[in-house]
Amino acid sequence: MDPPSLALILRAAALSPNPDERKASERKLNQLQHTPRHLVRLLQIAVDGNCDMAVRQIASIQFKNFIAKNWSPEGSSAGEQQRILQSDKQLVRDNILVYVTQVPTLLRSQLGECLKTIIHADYPEQWPRLLDWVNYNLQNQQIYGALFVLRILSRKYEFKSDEERTPVTRIVEETFPLLLTIFNGLIRIENPSPEIAELMKLICKIFWSSIYLELPKKLYDINVFNAWMILFLTVSERPVPVEGQPTDPELRKSWGWWKVKKWTVQILNRLDSRFGDPTLQTPESKPFAQIFQKSYVGRILEGHLNCLNTIRVGGYLPDRITNLLLQYLRNSISKKSTYDLLLPRLDVLLFEIVFPLMCFNDSDQKLWEEDSHEYVRKGYNIIEDLYSPRTASMDFVNELVKKRGKENLPKFVQFVVGIFRSYDEAPAEHKPYRRKDGAMLAVGALCDKLKQTDPYKSELEHMLVQHIFPEFNSPAGHLRAKAAWVAGQYAHINFSDQNNFRKALHSVVSGMRDPDLPVRVDSVFALRSFVEACKDLNEIRPILPQLLDEFFKLMNEVENEDLVFTLETIVDKFGEEMAPYAFGLCQNLATAFWRCLNTSEASDDSDDMGALAAAGCLRAISTILESVSSLPQLFVEIEPTILPIMQKMLTSDGQDVFEEVLEIASYMTFYSPNISLGIWSLWPLIVEALVDWAIDYFSNILLPMDNFISRGTAHFLTCKEPDYQQSLYNVLSTLMTDRNIEDSEIESAPKLIEVVFQNCKGHVDHWVEPYLRLTIDRLQRAETSYLKSLLVQVVANMLYYNPSLTFGVLHNTGLASIVFDIWFLMLQQKKKSGLPANFKREHDKKVCCLGLTSLLALPGGQFPEEAMQRVFRATLDLLVAYKNQLAEAAKVTEVDYEDEMNGLESNDDESDGEMGMDDTEDGDEAGSMKLQKLAAQAKSFRYVDEDDDSDDDFSDDDEFQSPIDEVDAFVFFVDAIRAMQASDAQRFQNLNQSLDFTYQAIANGIAQHAEVRRVEIEKEMQKKAAEAAVTFVPAI
Repeated sequence: MDPPSLALILRAAALSPNPDERKASERKLNQLQHTPRHLVRLLQIAVDGNCDMAVRQIASIQFKNFIAKNWSPEGSSAGEQQRILQSDKQLVRDNILVYVTQVPTLLRSQLGECLKTIIHADYPEQWPRLLDWVNYNLQNQQIYGALFVLRILSRKYEFKSDEERTPVTRIVEETFPLLLTIFNGLIRIENPSPEIAELMKLICKIFWSSIYLELPKKLYDINVFNAWMILFLTVSERPVPVEGQPTDPELRKSWGWWKVKKWTVQILNRLDSRFGDPTLQTPESKPFAQIFQKSYVGRILEGHLNCLNTIRVGGYLPDRITNLLLQYLRNSISKKSTYDLLLPRLDVLLFEIVFPLMCFNDSDQKLWEEDSHEYVRKGYNIIEDLYSPRTASMDFVNELVKKRGKENLPKFVQFVVGIFRSYDEAPAEHKPYRRKDGAMLAVGALCDKLKQTDPYKSELEHMLVQHIFPEFNSPAGHLRAKAAWVAGQYAHINFSDQNNFRKALHSVVSGMRDPDLPVRVDSVFALRSFVEACKDLNEIRPILPQLLDEFFKLMNEVENEDLVFTLETIVDKFGEEMAPYAFGLCQNLATAFWRCLNTSEASDDSDDMGALAAAGCLRAISTILESVSSLPQLFVEIEPTILPIMQKMLTSDGQDVFEEVLEIASYMTFYSPNISLGIWSLWPLIVEALVDWAIDYFSNILLPMDNFISRGTAHFLTCKEPDYQQSLYNVLSTLMTDRNIEDSEIESAPKLIEVVFQNCKGHVDHWVEPYLRLTIDRLQRAETSYLKSLLVQVVANMLYYNPSLTFGVLHNTGLASIVFDIWFLMLQQKKKSGLPANFKREHDKKVCCLGLTSLLALPGGQFPEEAMQRVFRATLDLLVAYKNQLAEAAKVTEVDYEDEMNGLESNDDESDGEMGMDDTEDGDEAGSMKLQKLAAQAKSFRYVDEDDDSDDDFSDDDEFQSPIDEVDAFVFFVDAIRAMQASDAQRFQNLNQSLDFTYQAIANGIAQHAEVRRVEIEKEMQKKAAEAAVTFVPAI
């Protein structure tokens, strides 16, 4: 098909008013996209100056998208690798360089993206002549095109290091001499045009990418490096042209000459911080750094100070450049040599440049009045902070008082106090509101330093009462907002007069109803600190409904993750007291989640506040569910509200919040009275995600899957549409047989198999052989000892589940010797400390004991005598290790309890508020134990470091719960031996006689311990029965 015919199809596909014609054209394009020369024809249309611009743009987008998807085989399957013929690729490479700089800017960005994809995939192997083309055009009046391509080429290696940077050496050696000559010529041009600025900017960007991580060897030649430095210093020191500067603020800051200035400052900063500090260099590069310090640092510092002085005299300086200059000066404070250079001009810098940048200004006022939502977004956006002069100023002051505080903190505090006094003394119509704002910002920014330093720390309460709290009633909205923020910064200090704390708290709460949105937002953020610091919750309890109401009003206006943090703090602090509000809170949070999600999906911003706020809503829901965990009926009421969220976000749509949704699913499957069919509908979604893309979340998925099986056992076993048993086997089989999946990624698989056989005893006989084969296949390929331990425990669990059936399968399949050889070898392996190298947890040892003991119960003819003796001795050794570990854990628990009680006794004055005693006095112990299970499950599923040789093997399953908890391994063992003695006395006698004196002593000790455990178990059962008789069931 010729280009004109293709152009007609493109026009119809994108611009035809007839839907049928559009669809037909789209189908035609799909049929054409893999035909020979199609890609070349798209490029021809995109660069054809006689073609309609709309069609050219459509062609360029099609061209870009197809190249992004199909050019590099790396991201495609084997069948797609040849979708672009090599001859077509060569034609594209030959022509795109010619046209990329000739097309209009709108199309150049599309072709530039294509060029980036091609260069990243093909250079240097498939495109060895690219650099030759660049060199030729740098010398033959095609400078812009050559620089444009070289910028893309150099950026490929910006973050590469070591051998990956090898091509950079040739790029620098061949092009930098030419670039230096071009740059030299450009800065000598009088009355330069904006086009000259664009060329200089490209050269700066090429230099930046080439030196970002490592300085090329050619630049270690001091003469070459000095030639470049003279150019950068000249450009950074030279004022930008006055003529031609846009008047619009947004256009002005991105004007070409300011961009050149920004890049030169950025390069100078990078050269100093990365290569100019002798203390950070290797012996080989240290001499270069010393030369840099001696030759250039003083001039850079002087130039930066002079540039900042523009602000002092009322001139214009873009925010990003101001930020970069202050970053450099901040880094100069800690070095004596640069601080000495800074010192003569420090006071002017601090009081006449830095402090004014901290003050409320005209731009702030304009934004506050015209778009308060944008004001809030910018104020709480970490990306904005990276470019903000105000943030850089605060960082500078913080670094100054931290590193050079002795001589600078007193005079800065005195300066701030002077502003406070002049503000107090001025009549209302002449009060310096903006300077007061800056002074309050300084006080808040320095809170950590002031709280630690005499004599200031003893004066903080007085300062707050006299100078900060009055501004809660200021006529200036920005001062009301700043008062809330500063109060929040100091909420945790020890107030000598609790009335002052109370006054500030109520002022912050009142601020949540302020007419100005930024005041309301800052008040909510400050409230979080006051809730955390509050020792008497009665201060907040009466106004809790009002707080929650104001909170959700604000959430309806602003999407901000920090807002949700405040709610989480309130819920966490009040615990079960939130029960009356739980349903309403979850409804409001769900509504806020859907709104934030819609905003996020409609936004292309990389700093998407909607997505962050959506995740925050889900975390807050989890916090609420945890706080009401002892009230199962609430979960039934809340389920319809949050089930749709889980159903949507457990698909690929929810990858950014998958962990948060799984946590909610874990709570819903564990604390609800029973698992509803609605919640069961999540199972297929979780399984599909796990197979498709969510392998990294397997440990999180394990928790709800465990709950489905352990708390919904009957449904798991009986339901056939869907067949959950088959579904589980399919997914575990897929993952465990995949040789591309690492051991660490499937540690949760054997744990899930354990859950099945422990909870479904007697009901899953038909799954013994499939799971055994699957487990032993992976065991033979496993490399990490932790996964091997988990897989062996699957076999032990199956032996405990049904020893006769399991051993029969092992014997009939010829797998018995493989399994037991691995098992006994792992039991014998020790760490350097002498402790077992495998089966480290109490749970691991117990499972192995139960599995091996179950073998002893097999009839004599089914299990060989010699093997029986080996199993008997191994079981005795395991029981001794298990007994010792239990005793050691009990000692640790006792010591922890004594330490806790001693801590309570020594902190009587803090116990009411700090230790949260009010929250637990009437706590439901059963609910508390339930609450521990999810955390305990996560702890018990923790990966154990292969090389860890510590003796701390007792901390990872202290609270782990499973169906075998009610089985005592010692009693189980003794009962099995007694059963053998009763049913086959000769076999028992032979087994007993095979033991040497040591093992006989161990056996007797285990038998005695088993009797002790019988008595203890009986007492525990009686105690539980008595407690159950008086257990109070809380009302909702």
